[in-house]
Amino acid sequence: MKTMTRRLTLTLALTGALVASVAALAVAADKDLIVFDWSGYEDPGFHPKYVEKNGDSPTFTFFGDEDEAFEKVRSGFKADLGHPCSQSVVKWREAGLLQPLDTSKISGWKDLDPGIVAMKDLATTADGKAWFMPWDWGNTQLTYNSDKVDEKDVHSLKALADPKFKGRVSIGDSVDDAYALASLAIGLKDWTKMTDDQFKQASDFLREVHKNVRSYWTDTTDIVQLLSGGEVDLAWAWNDAAVQSVAAGVPIRAKKDTDEGISTWVCGYVLFKDAPGNADKAYDYLNAVNDPAIANVLVKDWGYGQANAKGMAGVDQAMLKEKGYDDVQKFVDKTLFQAPLPSELKLKMIAEFEKIKAGY
Repeated sequence: MKTMTRRLTLTLALTGALVASVAALAVAADKDLIVFDWSGYEDPGFHPKYVEKNGDSPTFTFFGDEDEAFEKVRSGFKADLGHPCSQSVVKWREAGLLQPLDTSKISGWKDLDPGIVAMKDLATTADGKAWFMPWDWGNTQLTYNSDKVDEKDVHSLKALADPKFKGRVSIGDSVDDAYALASLAIGLKDWTKMTDDQFKQASDFLREVHKNVRSYWTDTTDIVQLLSGGEVDLAWAWNDAAVQSVAAGVPIRAKKDTDEGISTWVCGYVLFKDAPGNADKAYDYLNAVNDPAIANVLVKDWGYGQANAKGMAGVDQAMLKEKGYDDVQKFVDKTLFQAPLPSELKLKMIAEFEKIKAGY
């Protein structure tokens, strides 16, 4: 889903200059609506009702990760809708980048999973304003080639740091996913309360993983190619990596029941404060992706869940079981939810992860 390399500078002053120098990739269509998104989500299968009503898809411009997107928008880039994930929404809102959503214009708002909408500081604030429409959610999990790796060797996330897998591992070039992995590995489920000692333990674990890493993947296509091409046998990857690999005939499995569990994230759409396009079309798009019928696309083709509870209830039970969503509570009990992080901690993670990837 993420096509641009997730590289962040250690110096914030340089970050803005770096982002400003990178030209945005775009898929131009309806010029009245610009959606700033992860690559892959421009698929018309996600918004058929928008095309039906407006004659074309929106114009999509892509980012590599939310930190890159944040710096780009803060530096003056204009778009109407953005697609951040749970750990970034508060940061974007507090920076003044967003405007509240008019939920009366979002059909199916009341059908959104109440547990997701109620998450502290995520979708709504104490004053009742809504800033984020949760849409897709899924996991980052241990993923492996079952022809080359025995399941007994991947009962723990610590397998990623096992010297026997040297040169056969890939994890995402993502601060959030990396520290979600490391937090789980040291037994921490709530990363918002990470102490300095736990931060050091987590960072040390990532340094051990780095010794085994052949490549840091940057998007789904990247990790699927690494796994299916035999370059790596073990990965920390999103749901769709296994789904797409299996569809291509490669024996890739996702292991949700490791000793330490998995990481769960929720992503969705926000309306930018200085949105330059047509506001009505922005709500047309939100209504299109929130249509309950889209749950079938997300679950079947991507292995993700839709935040619209009505949509998930309409998915075939056998399909839900195959993708692991038939008993959500079962794996949520052993998951690290990627909740918004304190700004100081997030900045420490960004700086430290760059050092780790550089071999320091």
